[in-house]
Amino acid sequence: MVDHVLFVVADLAASRRLYSAALAPLGYEELHVQHDGVHYGAEGLDDFAICVGSPVTTAAHVAFDAADRMSVDAFFDAAVANGATVRGEPGLWTQYSTRYYAAFVGDLHGNNVEAVWHAPEPVPDAPLREGVP
Repeated sequence: MVDHVLFVVADLAASRRLYSAALAPLGYEELHVQHDGVHYGAEGLDDFAICVGSPVTTAAHVAFDAADRMSVDAFFDAAVANGATVRGEPGLWTQYSTRYYAAFVGDLHGNNVEAVWHAPEPVPDAPLREGVP
């Protein structure tokens, strides 16, 4: 449905550190690096990009598909270690589905960035999360 997403950032180096670290566990890599931006994708398709500019993107939400629970956890840990704020720790967000295992962070500009794994069946040992991240 959506081909790609672009966020405008103020500090390209800091945002690049955050997104490169957070997206790596999800299978995304830097595909194109230019003086004003970085394009990320898997399998050679650039699905997400950041570029420096003004005004910055501040109120967007993007959810990245994860292959499994461990990828969601690794996304969250890498994002927080690189400057993201915690919006919702990894767990089952049952208001969406009993199979919706996700984590939410705020990027350097407050955008809601999520990694989600749609488990094939309910995950009985996962922490249950509530609210709207």
